[in-house]
Amino acid sequence: MSWKLFWLLVEAARLTLLLSAISIVLGFVLSSAICAAQLSAHRGLALAGRLYVSFFRGTPLLVQLLLIYYLLPRLGLDVPSWVAAIVGMTLCTSAYQAEILRGGFSGVPRGLTEAADMCGLSRAQVFRRIRLPVAVKLTLPALVSEGIMMLKSSSLVSVVGVVELTRMAQDLAASTYRPLEIYASAGFVYLVINVVLAALGLLLEKRLSWGRL
Repeated sequence: MSWKLFWLLVEAARLTLLLSAISIVLGFVLSSAICAAQLSAHRGLALAGRLYVSFFRGTPLLVQLLLIYYLLPRLGLDVPSWVAAIVGMTLCTSAYQAEILRGGFSGVPRGLTEAADMCGLSRAQVFRRIRLPVAVKLTLPALVSEGIMMLKSSSLVSVVGVVELTRMAQDLAASTYRPLEIYASAGFVYLVINVVLAALGLLLEKRLSWGRL
């Protein structure tokens, strides 16, 4: 395969990375709120959080993307396909991240929260300054794995017309009649990205364990 074709895959991979990064970051912000709702003493909030997680973990991302892609125009929102892709990926990963964080909160030492209460911090401050940072530290490997899974799952956004890495590989394979080389190259690009992300996650985990952050 020529370098020109391979470079087209690399360029498409940049969009894959961008969509995934935005979705993962927004998903983390949303997951924090969902997790707080699940752990809330308010029954209504706790139930809403559980229902949210159950729906987005219990249905395929492909179905969610298609629902959002066709639902937004019905709501009068004429947005580009990449926006629909980000919305779908964000909602999906937030459910998984919320469950990961919920497990992390169970490992937060009770003494930390008791000390924070004695210092006069509000519940919101305890959650934001004490419980959430500790939960993230405890669940960092799982959060990194979820990020990698979401990046691989981003290949599904091709069904809503986003020309990311997988869609570009499909187009090139159809136009060049060289599917084996094209898809092998696309797989290699995915592999390189995921190996780099895993290495960065491991480095961050080590720095946190050494207390440098």
